[in-house]
Amino acid sequence: MSPQRPLHQRFAVALAGVLLLLPALALADTTPQTSFKFQFAPAPTADGYIQVAPTDVYSKDRGWGFEPGPNIQAVSRGGTDPLTSGFVTSDKPFYFSVALPEGNYQVKLTLGDPDGESTTTVKAELRRLMLHGVHTDRGRFATPTIIVNIRTPQISTGGQVKLKGRETTTEAWAWDEKMTLEFNDTHPCLTAMEISPANVPTLFILGDSTVCDQPLEPWNSWGQMLTVFFKPEIAVANHAESGESLRSSLGARRLDKVISLMKPGDYLMIQYGHNDQKERGPGVGAFTTYTADLEHFVDAARAVGGTPIVITSMNRKNFDADGKVVNTLGDYPEAVRRVAKAKNVPLIDLNAMSKTFYEALGPANIGPVFMDGTHQRAYGSYELARCIVQGIKDDKLDLAKYLVDDLPDFDPAHPDPVSAINIPASPMSSTTRPLGN
Repeated sequence: MSPQRPLHQRFAVALAGVLLLLPALALADTTPQTSFKFQFAPAPTADGYIQVAPTDVYSKDRGWGFEPGPNIQAVSRGGTDPLTSGFVTSDKPFYFSVALPEGNYQVKLTLGDPDGESTTTVKAELRRLMLHGVHTDRGRFATPTIIVNIRTPQISTGGQVKLKGRETTTEAWAWDEKMTLEFNDTHPCLTAMEISPANVPTLFILGDSTVCDQPLEPWNSWGQMLTVFFKPEIAVANHAESGESLRSSLGARRLDKVISLMKPGDYLMIQYGHNDQKERGPGVGAFTTYTADLEHFVDAARAVGGTPIVITSMNRKNFDADGKVVNTLGDYPEAVRRVAKAKNVPLIDLNAMSKTFYEALGPANIGPVFMDGTHQRAYGSYELARCIVQGIKDDKLDLAKYLVDDLPDFDPAHPDPVSAINIPASPMSSTTRPLGN
């Protein structure tokens, strides 16, 4: 048996061991949590789950909870499985938030009522449609999975996005430290939720008010409807913003932000034009500055291994005496077509498809599409999203493999009946039109 070391030597060895552990302990203390399991049924807590009560309001200290507002009720139905023995619900849309680092997350939900039917629509962040009308019969449960992208203004390569005032107020949920999910519809029943990081490709979107996630009813855009058409194998990250042109997006560093996040295998949809056509100055025009800026966006995405897709702007609500759509966008749609050809980049001609769509309805029936002469209601944006999806399919883009299986084809000349697109409204609304026209 070896002789025991002197006390001072033993102390030195012990201290060295503690010092070696300090970096790991510090890392453990500062590394944010990225996986959660929540139980909403008021029953004995299942192993590994966090029990959530209706009174658990979100706070930064706790890092999860319901957003203030609606009266949320916990309903117990009994049973042996704590994850399906009850649920939380409300007679108004309700929100649940979780603090998470920037990135893509897989969210597995358990929805249903052991003793009745349930119907749940789920939106993320700023009314981004994730699940539409998930119905369960009595005693049955649905376990859909969605992929949610969340972001912050900081850019990993330095600096941050220059946010507009509305992005720090009514649009704050698009840029804050948390993921926020909205549960809506006639009888939403949430029983459990599992969250984990998702290593999936990302479809980024850059554009203007006709594309971005509009925060307030009844304003809407196709970008916030597009998510519902994709499998939970890809994330949709909508970085479009109201009032933006190609040039102003560059100045606000929105492209820089997207490029800092892009990786090989990701995609970037680009749709500008409504605000670009109003820019003035020497040499400014569709076939000069606009073309050069659009080519810059395309080249930037390709430089980091992404696949750019250019999209022509949809038409405004403008008909002639014969019920035909009048082009108010000048040469800008044609400039996009030329860039697509010159750069050999995929093109979705939403300008042409929207013309067919609007004329199929005609001036007398166009009301459900538009809020004003430019911006859409939910029905209009949903149908324009279907146009985008059909463009993906028609062009046989690689992106098509991520579309929901058995998705029916869409003919803009024969749009869905207005009554068939019943998307429950979110609670917050405004009569103030978005920036841009």
